[in-house]
Amino acid sequence: MQQPSTKPLTGWRAKGHEIIFEADTPAGKAFDVGLIVAIIVSVIVVLLESVADVRARHGVLLRNAEWAFTILFTLEYVLRLSCITRPAHYAKSFFGLVDLLAVLPTYLSVLLPGAQAMTVIRTLRILRVFRVLKLASYVRESDQLLHALVLSRRKIEVFLFSVASVVVIFGSVMYLIEGPENGFTSIPRGIYWAVVTLTTVGYGDISPQTPLGQAIAACIMILGYGIIAVPTGIVTAELTRAAQGPVTMRACPGCGATGHDPRATFCKFCAHTL
Repeated sequence: MQQPSTKPLTGWRAKGHEIIFEADTPAGKAFDVGLIVAIIVSVIVVLLESVADVRARHGVLLRNAEWAFTILFTLEYVLRLSCITRPAHYAKSFFGLVDLLAVLPTYLSVLLPGAQAMTVIRTLRILRVFRVLKLASYVRESDQLLHALVLSRRKIEVFLFSVASVVVIFGSVMYLIEGPENGFTSIPRGIYWAVVTLTTVGYGDISPQTPLGQAIAACIMILGYGIIAVPTGIVTAELTRAAQGPVTMRACPGCGATGHDPRATFCKFCAHTL
């Protein structure tokens, strides 16, 4: 098996990595602050462009600004991939995917008008403020939450399957009891009512009229309160087992990942030398 490369970055790539990925240096912090400001302004531009009156008066200006931000973020994304030894690792990471999705909608709008509205996904990039403010504890907590969700995946899948079975059964029963004359025109319509009732949303667009149907509805409402608490308990139980030690904001030169143990020598994601 091919051993991971540990060759250090040199020249402009090393300097670029320090500025783009490291938030502990003055240049890195200035870069991240400027990036966050640009992200916020670009999101405001997208929001304003969705307002008809503003678009009618300043549509050309907003559109040009949106393209300017897109080109800027595209160049930043390319630089990020160029300043690490394993660009594929970063490209498949959470922030790597967000960075890519932040620029794609504008390019897609050339073929699909209106697609640029999806550029509001750039707001996720503001999560980099945790690095700028050196809030390493937030990174640790987010890692714990993600780890707990992964460990809870199968339990939650079983839970969702059980809930789906319950709403199908209750939806079918209500279709038989209430019938089309009371709004339950089909089993899917009954399932829709069961989902709305079980989740305690209660739109009120359809409701049982017979005493038996109302009794079943009352049971579903009470059951709904218990069901809502189940996934919370599952994830909470896993969170108690996912306690981790302190982490730092050092960025890996290989994949750009952060959240390493203070005493770590190698990246826990790609094994590159830190």
